[in-house]
Amino acid sequence: MGPVETRIRDGNVALIASGAAVQILKAGALYFALVFGAGFVLGPIRVLWLVPQVGERMAELMEAPIMLAVIILAARWVTRRFVMPPTHLLAVGCIALGLMLIAEFTVVLWLRGLTIPEYFASRDRVSGTVYVLMLGVFAVMLLIVGRR
Repeated sequence: MGPVETRIRDGNVALIASGAAVQILKAGALYFALVFGAGFVLGPIRVLWLVPQVGERMAELMEAPIMLAVIILAARWVTRRFVMPPTHLLAVGCIALGLMLIAEFTVVLWLRGLTIPEYFASRDRVSGTVYVLMLGVFAVMLLIVGRR
């Protein structure tokens, strides 16, 4: 096979040591894209419909369980598609988290016209804490669902 080797088994990609880094990057990008895509769809719904109804804090707190479900489903799907050991799953989560933070600090800040210090100052303490916890859950969820 060549330097980047994979084997398909029942529609899943089994990692061979030489291609592990490429597969980790692919899995991380896919995991990020699934969760960010869902958040990108839910964000305008939250801002345009929920925030005027219930306020920003409550709207963000109402969105958190939905995003948790998205994270769990995306993690389950990725761990079934990419068969890899737990240490690789943690690496995938870290790659996805890095991509999520890059997206947050570029696209979202650009759309809102804020600097990074303004962004942190504008976050609600309660929903902001939940958001940070959700980022941690996002990073480790692959490891949690992949260990079953």
